[in-house]
Amino acid sequence: MFGIDDAITAVSNLAKDIVDRVWPDATIIEKAKIDQVAKQMEIEYSSVLAQLKINEVEAASPHWFVAAARPAAMWVGVLSLFYSGLGVAIFTWVAGCFGLPPFPIIDPTAANNILMGLLGLGAARSVEKIKGVDTKKIGRGL
Repeated sequence: MFGIDDAITAVSNLAKDIVDRVWPDATIIEKAKIDQVAKQMEIEYSSVLAQLKINEVEAASPHWFVAAARPAAMWVGVLSLFYSGLGVAIFTWVAGCFGLPPFPIIDPTAANNILMGLLGLGAARSVEKIKGVDTKKIGRGL
């Protein structure tokens, strides 16, 4: 039947359950946090890996539009830097000679942001060349 030892065991199990719920074991909580962070890192890693595979396929494309996208972005960066640095002064002077209104001034911080993007694209292009996935001939295929 139900003896005193069973009652003590039931009360001690109940007390242990209450203590575990109120003050859970720190190692179990930390292990759960580590597992959660590891899963998040694995998801991010697989996402970045998938994007790198897409970038590799795009960079190896013989189609001129796909292959020229990165160089076109670089030219936009170069032209914006030229315009914000020297171009606006030269064009405003030429416009003044012909009686035209001055050219608009671009905020240099925008050009600097483009420069940072340009440097990142240049680094990406260098990595493509090192890995041998760069496009050798633009416009050869369609």
